[in-house]
Amino acid sequence: MMLFEILLAVVLGAIIYLFLTKKKEDKLSMGDGWWGKGQKPDSEEDAAIYPFKVETSDGEINYLHRRLDEVRFAEPLEDSRFRYGFNSNYLRKVVAYWRNQFNWKKQVEVLNKFPQFKTKIEGIDVHFLHVKPSHVPEGQSAKPLLMVHGWPGSVYEFYKIIPLLMDPGSHGLSGEHVFEIICPSIPGYGFSEAPHKQGFDSVCAARVFYKLMLRLGFQEFYTQGGDWGSLISTNLAQIAPSHVKGVHLNMATVTTLHFKQLLSITLGRYFPGLFGFEDVDVQRMFPFKTKVLYRILGEGGYFHLHSTKPDTAGCGLNDSPVGLAAYILEKFSTWTNHAFRDLEDGGLEKKFTLDDLLTNIMIYWVSGCIVSSMRFYKENIGKGIGTQKHEKLSVQVPTGIASFPHEVLHMPQSWLQQKYANIVSFSYMARGGHFAAFEEPELLAADILQFVGKVEKGNFAKKLGCGLL
Repeated sequence: MMLFEILLAVVLGAIIYLFLTKKKEDKLSMGDGWWGKGQKPDSEEDAAIYPFKVETSDGEINYLHRRLDEVRFAEPLEDSRFRYGFNSNYLRKVVAYWRNQFNWKKQVEVLNKFPQFKTKIEGIDVHFLHVKPSHVPEGQSAKPLLMVHGWPGSVYEFYKIIPLLMDPGSHGLSGEHVFEIICPSIPGYGFSEAPHKQGFDSVCAARVFYKLMLRLGFQEFYTQGGDWGSLISTNLAQIAPSHVKGVHLNMATVTTLHFKQLLSITLGRYFPGLFGFEDVDVQRMFPFKTKVLYRILGEGGYFHLHSTKPDTAGCGLNDSPVGLAAYILEKFSTWTNHAFRDLEDGGLEKKFTLDDLLTNIMIYWVSGCIVSSMRFYKENIGKGIGTQKHEKLSVQVPTGIASFPHEVLHMPQSWLQQKYANIVSFSYMARGGHFAAFEEPELLAADILQFVGKVEKGNFAKKLGCGLL
């Protein structure tokens, strides 16, 4: 009998220990890092913040023009459109416009219209926009919002949405909340210095941005992102849940599925209610083989390349402006709408102007960041999908998700709830694809505003003891 009691005590103790341990592991350890050249110095890091402006010399522009003049085009297959990748017939038009009509100096003025800065964090210079509203309505205060881009984007993706969030009332949106916007370039992207050491992943980026927000004096803030910005924002909410008031994502994913989710792949089309699927989920996901599996295979070649040998292809792209443009712009075609691959021009000018697209390309070209941007995949995916601690931890911070119909991969709310435990807003957007802030700034801004409104009301109710959240 005594042996049974001892065994029972051990089992109960183990269960209690596991339960308590699991409860404690709702926060991601922040850690620390050093990404500068050489050894970390003993002296304290310079925390100064310096103004920054984009500048390009005439020599750089002349060199670009020479390279554009010397381009060697390949002939496309007849009637191939964008089904084989970027169609070189349309590429000729892009290059001709880039060489003869695109005014980079004018676009530099556009880039410099928002205040930009650099500061050194963990040994590397971090570039960021910091834009404050010129007028805050009486009785309100501007809410700090960290907005994080992805690949193959840049902070330029946010140039159209920033004015809408700083002064929504003047743009036909709800003026209940206004924002102070901070848009950093991911280290290794754009004008942020690239890490000089291996291992800089999304958790490291989240930590760097958390330190940036604290350095700017923000103890509480919202964060928003798509693509890598979604993962970085998620990690930030896991690192500092008491500082992140809410996380808004226009792309959200889970890397592991439970049995019920796996079963829904087979049966969800026929019994949607059983798996928490809405009609929209069924429309976007099924037939699963065509709309998910084949889509991943058809669009995922770059993903495998970046995750394994980024420097090989990256060296060629870093050397060729036309190769760089074709590689990046092809994503702005099919990731905006998969059906655009059936168009002669890839549908690129349906949603964007060539000036906007080439401005993003020029940020990669003049900064020489394409290789380091591609390495970010290897640092994250090279460790194995579903193996990292952050992938196994839930997010307790209030979460808003804007699900755009032409996103590369659709994730239903019932799948995402296993990762994001406090989804207060899930919106099926009327139109748009992967580059939401760039493509549909009004729609995304409106969804961010309604999400923040729900979080603020919920927090107010909590303070009153109503517990609505």
